[in-house]
Amino acid sequence: MEMVPETEIQDEGILKQQREIEKEVAEIHPLVGNKQPLTCLLKEYMDDPIYTNKLTKLAGVYQSIRRVRPDGNCFFRGFGFSYFERLLDNEEEWKTFQAIVMGTKDQLISQGFPKFTLEDFFDSFMEVVNRLGGEGKMDAEELSRIFNDAGTSDYLVVYLRLVTSGQLQKEEDFYQNFLEGGKSMREFCQQEVEPMYRESDHMHAIALGSALKVGIRVVYLDRGEITTSPPEHDFPEDCTPSVYLLYRPGHYDILYK
Repeated sequence: MEMVPETEIQDEGILKQQREIEKEVAEIHPLVGNKQPLTCLLKEYMDDPIYTNKLTKLAGVYQSIRRVRPDGNCFFRGFGFSYFERLLDNEEEWKTFQAIVMGTKDQLISQGFPKFTLEDFFDSFMEVVNRLGGEGKMDAEELSRIFNDAGTSDYLVVYLRLVTSGQLQKEEDFYQNFLEGGKSMREFCQQEVEPMYRESDHMHAIALGSALKVGIRVVYLDRGEITTSPPEHDFPEDCTPSVYLLYRPGHYDILYK
């Protein structure tokens, strides 16, 4: 009888354990959750006077929150869902956005992104965008299903990452000022923007908002002075926000007024 190598058994055990962990995370954290009252966060921070005070102030401006899975893709997934949801009720804005997205593929190809790979993600992204208005318009329930289907949802995230990378490299002279550690912009994009599960910061937000002409307001729930309201920053600067995100260290969720 042929013996199975011990390392193979160990590898199978590790893979099984990993699948169980992933299943557990998926059950606790859907990719995009249901809308909840913002006050639900007060329960999480009931023993923290700084966060409790700031959340109380925040609840005077924002009504609801929609949680996004904390997997490193939360900025892009949160942005995508929030803006797509808005477009379901804004036909003219949808047409404008549709035209902007249509132009992104050729722009990225002209910058040297591989056409074969890019087209796959572009087509999947465009397929969803095309159904945010017009005769075949989806409803909010279907949008939620799409964003909670891991395969489709991740394709949408990948394309948003590629658009962000393209914008950062196209406007390299401007964004280079934000880089640290002597990296080139191409290196930064290959390591910190294009790969899945890499966290995002203000550079990603400015670039994505600029590329797609969508204003993003990020509300920062920080540990600053207890008496102050959580600071808000708009990306790009001086934009009119269409997407509202709540940032807690390392994580973004969707906010609603």
